[in-house]
Amino acid sequence: MPQALNKLLPVLSLLSLRLSAAAAILLLSLNVEAQVNGGQYAFEFLRLSNSPHVSALGGISVANPDNDISLALQNPALMRAGLHNQLQLNHNSLYAGISATNLNYGYHMQKINTSFALGVQYMNYGNFTETDFTGNQIGQFRAADYAVTLGASRSYLQHWRYGANLRYAHSTLNTVRASAAMMDIGLNYYDTASLWDIGIVAKNMGVMIDKYTDNNIAEPIPFDLQLGVSKRFKHVPLKLFTTIHHLYEWDIRYDNPADASTNTLINTTDSNQKQKSYFTDKLFRHFIFGAEIKLGKRITVTGSYNYLRRKEMALQTIPGMAGFAFGAGIDLNKFVINYGRSFYHIAGAYNEIGITMRLNKLMGLGKSGEKINWNTSYTDWE
Repeated sequence: MPQALNKLLPVLSLLSLRLSAAAAILLLSLNVEAQVNGGQYAFEFLRLSNSPHVSALGGISVANPDNDISLALQNPALMRAGLHNQLQLNHNSLYAGISATNLNYGYHMQKINTSFALGVQYMNYGNFTETDFTGNQIGQFRAADYAVTLGASRSYLQHWRYGANLRYAHSTLNTVRASAAMMDIGLNYYDTASLWDIGIVAKNMGVMIDKYTDNNIAEPIPFDLQLGVSKRFKHVPLKLFTTIHHLYEWDIRYDNPADASTNTLINTTDSNQKQKSYFTDKLFRHFIFGAEIKLGKRITVTGSYNYLRRKEMALQTIPGMAGFAFGAGIDLNKFVINYGRSFYHIAGAYNEIGITMRLNKLMGLGKSGEKINWNTSYTDWE
């Protein structure tokens, strides 16, 4: 690629971000004055973060060249040889006793010059009391969701990578079950000289295999189109992130009836508030902003702001920290420990912890390991 184009690419990409129309599936609002149009898609748990690092970055991270295997499940093009033999286990403590567990693993096959990633997501919603139509308790039942993802990625020219994920998702609610097959397709550009990274990914393209109810039409899949840009500075231990999600729809703003004020004396409604364009609000609901600071060689501190999350989940009277997320990571050479804390609502934040193990540094497999390049360490972003 010509040098001039390399320099212009980050600028053009940033411009395209601002010209692109983005959309977001509305999160559940706790505002007692109105009701959000939620529950439109099956397998909504696939929108949740798959690691504390991603959670600390606002829940999505598709343009991040960090040495973290969970990012390869955010954008399959980020999988590469430098993530070879990383095994990551993460656990989220959500609300009301709900928990999420994630496993991520990466492996590079040198013979075919292809990098593979495996991801497993499991949501445990706990036990529920089963009753008959009169309210009599007749037993207990459980609800759970899980998804298994297999991804592959290859390089193209000097700065580009492309990849795809295949995903099977399954949902169980007592005797009701559903499943779906999906695919992610991603592209990533990373310039090791300028330290710009640009990624775009189409997520959850697929169909229902088994419907929740046979007599109804198949539920829609939570498709998303996401684009991100990150920039690391050479002489400052700082990295900045911008992510735009749901690029296929412009207006994702909740049409809140509370925006129309009512005159209680004459019982009339002033609709002027609802006639506003809200251009700025609609625009920034697509954005997530994040930053990371490196403290020495082994400690990373992360923070982010998800505008959509704050607008949908914060109370007008007491917004609290809704929309913000923070995290930290400690690199212990053979292990990396990450912690994330995300604020959805004033009711409280949820915490997430994860550990990444570099298996090629932890253990060897002797001659068998040599045959499969188990102990091989690859230079990241060659």
